[in-house]
Amino acid sequence: MTATVRTRFAPSPTGYLHIGGARTALFSWAYARRHQGVFILRIEDTDVARSTPEAVQAILDGMQWLGLNHDEGPFYQMQRMDRYKDVIQQMLAAGTAYYCYTSKEELDALRAEQEARKEKPRYDGRWRPAPGKTLPTPPEGVQPVVRFCNPTEGSVAWDDLVKGRIEISNAELDDFIIARADGTPTYNFCVVVDDWDMGITQVIRGDDHVNNTPRQINVLKALGATVPQYAHLSMILGSDGTKLSKRHGAVSVMQYDDDGYLPEAVINYLARLGWSHGDDEVFSREQFVEWFDLDHITPSAAQFNTEKLNWLNAHYIKQADNTRLAGEVASRLARRGVDPEAGPALESVVALYKDRASNLNELADAAELFCVDVHPAEEVVAQHLTEAARAALRSLAARLAGAAWEKPALNQAIKDTMAEHGLKMPQVAIPLRVAVLGVPQTPSIDAVLEVLGQARVLARLNRYL
Repeated sequence: MTATVRTRFAPSPTGYLHIGGARTALFSWAYARRHQGVFILRIEDTDVARSTPEAVQAILDGMQWLGLNHDEGPFYQMQRMDRYKDVIQQMLAAGTAYYCYTSKEELDALRAEQEARKEKPRYDGRWRPAPGKTLPTPPEGVQPVVRFCNPTEGSVAWDDLVKGRIEISNAELDDFIIARADGTPTYNFCVVVDDWDMGITQVIRGDDHVNNTPRQINVLKALGATVPQYAHLSMILGSDGTKLSKRHGAVSVMQYDDDGYLPEAVINYLARLGWSHGDDEVFSREQFVEWFDLDHITPSAAQFNTEKLNWLNAHYIKQADNTRLAGEVASRLARRGVDPEAGPALESVVALYKDRASNLNELADAAELFCVDVHPAEEVVAQHLTEAARAALRSLAARLAGAAWEKPALNQAIKDTMAEHGLKMPQVAIPLRVAVLGVPQTPSIDAVLEVLGQARVLARLNRYL
């Protein structure tokens, strides 16, 4: 490419950053990175009634957590109002826009008439200037809207980088409003000015914007601006083929952090939602950027699969540095009111459990047992800590009191106890697990004892002996 690639992510801060928006951001970011371009973050906050500072912060937090760093911005549309109004005045002067005084009641009546004739409801251009046309006298006390003079002939077409050639007749488009009666510009107009001013070369966004694109292209042409390339991403469906909802995973990106997912797992998963590189399923962020293109984005809808995301997350947890995992676990324990310093080194705990955890919260659940005074349920105690089991544990405790605190010696102490009492490994190991960690299932018991430490093990055992 000869020109510098400039992409943008332009969310509306009317809610959290959800998984669909995150995928759009990821693809826009990756395309810019792939071509050594510029990635811009723009906050489209003109919906004053619904936009909130909390939603803006949620977007910024989500982008930061995912590691989708922007090169320019964030830009806020509400801070660009003077620019939009200047462009509108230029269009009015150039005759590419005009004042319209049609009242809401008149528009409602027009719509009813058109629907009665089974016509597509559209503005009829009654206030549009034309050679030889006499316009009505503007009514007193009425603040007009500003409408765009959409071309009346021909068609608007573009080669969508995902969907292919799209062409729409201008006869299907009416003169849409670009400024409301109170002077505030509309979404379709602000987007055009922003993309023009910011030199956007590729607009990568959801296919719910396809219907906006012909209008935006016509305004860009009226302004003499360069029309960017467009790539419209198909929607993400739930695993059952229906519209993605909260039960499928359409929650805030930061909820994935709360639920114990690593950002690299979410990035890897999002990358495969509608894009592929052969049969590759697991790849790093760097590899994704190197491979990413728009040619391999499928025009059909992608399906969200929580099981696959969980599988990827488990993979990345297994690969993660123990110190990093320990930090993640420590913060989760602290939020629960558990002192992460009250147990053994968390690095050794996560090393013990990381191969069997599918998320960070499961790791924190396991680590908590090492940090708190565990109290297994009465039925668990009754089931596993029988008199025979307690007799074996008394013998084991005596051996452990003088044992070298390392796995081979601990394993030998357990085997000697089994031999003394004529028991099999589960008959000793399961009661031992319940006594020291409060649960009947753990990783290898000798490894658990080694990590928990001699003093804690003996103290917890002695409560049941």
